[in-house]
Amino acid sequence: MTERGEGGSPWLQAGRLAFVALYGVTLLAALGWALSNVREVGPDSRAVVLRMGALQRIANPGLLLAWPRPFEQVVLLPAAERVIERRVETLLRSAQAQKADLDVSLVNDATAGSGYLLTGDAGVVQLDVRVFYKVVDPYAYVLQGEHVLPALDRLVARNAVAVCAARDLDTILVARPELVGSDSAVAERRERLRGDLQQGVNQSLVALAAAGSGLGIEIERVDVQSSLPREAVSAFNAVLTASQLAEQNVASAQNDAARQTQAATQAADRTLQVARAQTGERLAKAHADTATIASLAASQDPGLLLRLYRERVPGILAKAGSVTTVDPRDAGRLILQGPQP
Repeated sequence: MTERGEGGSPWLQAGRLAFVALYGVTLLAALGWALSNVREVGPDSRAVVLRMGALQRIANPGLLLAWPRPFEQVVLLPAAERVIERRVETLLRSAQAQKADLDVSLVNDATAGSGYLLTGDAGVVQLDVRVFYKVVDPYAYVLQGEHVLPALDRLVARNAVAVCAARDLDTILVARPELVGSDSAVAERRERLRGDLQQGVNQSLVALAAAGSGLGIEIERVDVQSSLPREAVSAFNAVLTASQLAEQNVASAQNDAARQTQAATQAADRTLQVARAQTGERLAKAHADTATIASLAASQDPGLLLRLYRERVPGILAKAGSVTTVDPRDAGRLILQGPQP
């Protein structure tokens, strides 16, 4: 036999080699498929094993052995102690609304209220909410899949609307700082906002679980950052400036009034002291001037009175321009002429 007859034709050899290669690749693919669900679960994760779509088991961190697809499906989830942060974008201003803030011509009814919530006293506020949650029901979390986060955003947005509607603006953010110092309950109610929002979202999650549509998560903490619209901030600043200016004017007027009152009181005290001093002096002078008459009035000596009369009358009469005497014993009458017309 020739060499060609012993080894076969080149085509036959090529076919044999291709078959061997295909067989090897098939074995490798089968081995890879058989070991596709053999993996290591990290320390901050856990795995849910679904067998034909039904929950089969929950695997903790470590080596996981599972049948390959489609018999079993492995879904990795966060560990029970791991807290996941989620920022609720639905409560923020949309991109179109932000453009409208810069360009007035783009403003319309749809963008006017985007990202703003109405308070109980007809105010407007914007909330930047971040929720921190844990996966408490892995099977429900896996069943909901990609619907968990959108549903969570809707629940947070709905409860944020209810919480803001039940409060006035000053219990949500510091719109008027002067109320913080005068009313400590306002600051307490503002801090209670986070707790009420967390409680409302958890109650909504419990209601969904009771209805058979649970998301398998629980809210651990809620962070809320509140702010006002830009136009409202300008208005509040103007009102605050005007209030401070008015308080300064009132304080200045009160100081002026206090100074004027003090000056008037001092002037009144000085006038009263001067009047009292002058009164004492005049009283002393009156007593001195009337001392002689008072002593004469108390005296019972007629001769003394007549002698003093004679001593004083000439001095008095000397001051007169003319003197007319009348005899008291004369029965005639003295007729005095009146002033000429």
